[in-house]
Amino acid sequence: MLRHLIILILICQQAGAQPAFDVLIKNGRIIDGTGNSWYVADIAVKDGKIVSIQKNITLPAAKLIDATGLIVAPGFIDVHTHIEDDEAKTPTADNFIYDGVTTVITGNCGASNVDIGTYLHWIDSLRLSINVASLIGHNDIRKAVMGKAKRKATEAELQQMETLVTKAMQAGAVGFSTGLIYVPGTYAATDEIVRLAKIAAQYNGIYATHMRDEGDSITQAIEEALHIGKAANIPVQISHFKCSGQQNWGRSRQTLAMIVNARKKGIDVTIDQYPYTASSTSLSTLLPDYILADGQDSVNARLARPAVQKQIISYMLAKLQKRGLSHYSYARVAYYKADTSLNGKSIEEINLLKKHRHTARDEAFTIIEMIQQGGAGMVFHGMSEADVQYIMQYPFNMFASDASIREYGQGAPHPRGYGTNARILGHYVRDKKIISLEEAIRRMTSLPAQRFRLKHLGLLRKGMNADIVVFDEKAVTDQSTFEQPHQYSVGFKYVLVNGTLTIDAGVHTGARKGRALYATAE
Repeated sequence: MLRHLIILILICQQAGAQPAFDVLIKNGRIIDGTGNSWYVADIAVKDGKIVSIQKNITLPAAKLIDATGLIVAPGFIDVHTHIEDDEAKTPTADNFIYDGVTTVITGNCGASNVDIGTYLHWIDSLRLSINVASLIGHNDIRKAVMGKAKRKATEAELQQMETLVTKAMQAGAVGFSTGLIYVPGTYAATDEIVRLAKIAAQYNGIYATHMRDEGDSITQAIEEALHIGKAANIPVQISHFKCSGQQNWGRSRQTLAMIVNARKKGIDVTIDQYPYTASSTSLSTLLPDYILADGQDSVNARLARPAVQKQIISYMLAKLQKRGLSHYSYARVAYYKADTSLNGKSIEEINLLKKHRHTARDEAFTIIEMIQQGGAGMVFHGMSEADVQYIMQYPFNMFASDASIREYGQGAPHPRGYGTNARILGHYVRDKKIISLEEAIRRMTSLPAQRFRLKHLGLLRKGMNADIVVFDEKAVTDQSTFEQPHQYSVGFKYVLVNGTLTIDAGVHTGARKGRALYATAE
């Protein structure tokens, strides 16, 4: 009661006083991002910076926030996103902001703009509601030099790729990424990756990888990632760490042990994870990679040959059988441009709608037909909740959405694009008690800031950028589901981006004060 009276008095005093601060957050329980326990204090913000953290700040502010009973934390950093091509569609980035995210790392899985300098300047001119840093992606570098050719790069081509990576790192990229499950990255030999990672290492960048396999051959893929890190003398970030496929459930104890042991040997490796048992990627990943070489015309020409179709279907059925499944019910369409009425439906359901026989063979043929029509974005249900929780407890594991900026109502996307952080804080911290609140916030803030060299972010400290979230730990909840994905998280009362109130009393203000973040070689 006394606190509320003091705040009321302050509001009255400020009515006729010149503000000393832009924003003053009073009486919040501060979790500063270090992993230390909370403490009660006030935070004053001026000109986009935190200028004071102490008890009983009484100078006037233009905006006063009563955070009594609420958690005040640094803005969350999403280390694995794919926002390219969606920035201008929804510059307010509502799905991220309503989930407490103030900064994203894009350019993951080998997919990025090739000209990072131009891209970051465009981000600055566009003004999103979130800050953006970018990796330089191997797949797009390779495509720029040699298309989707399924062959080893020549020395001249390698030198061209090195030049492009050098230019990107000099322009401010935070590191180099690969997507070794995707064309054309899947065609690259390990030594090619090492050559390019060495360039990023010269600029103190990081190597972030979607590994060559996350299922049956996951241990070999981890070994390759660790080898690249050691050979290139570069920190390694293994993206969306998981064990895919029902036949691999329980292997997280083996795979995580590889990360722990590598760190004991001095290899600088960390991981990230999304807190769901389903992944989301292209339908084409169900096909053998040799089919996907070159352009869509070449792909369609191969798929039209009966002998090739027979080979593909045999390959697909063998992989389905390994999962212990008899149908493609685990594969659901997120977005299918050729027929959006099929969004949200499983391949099994789509096959029946097409009046095909209810067999896995016919479902495989339906997949081929869809790829001939341009392919689809998919959600694949195939991970174990026990593995998710076991991986989550690892202290050098960050949380990431692996998502784009969502267009509200479009398609049937994975709910991780709306609810990743709220799900961690609500479901896994509050309800399941898998990790502590302070530890979860450390993984969302200071750990990624340190990992990706984001100076002035990730901690609540005087002089740091005023990216701040204020939330109710009892109410924070992810509302997005696989059945109804287009729902924003709740419980985030206030979000500041570069000192500007972007969520005010739970509502997006429309503010767009995000900026491009440029890495430096120091």
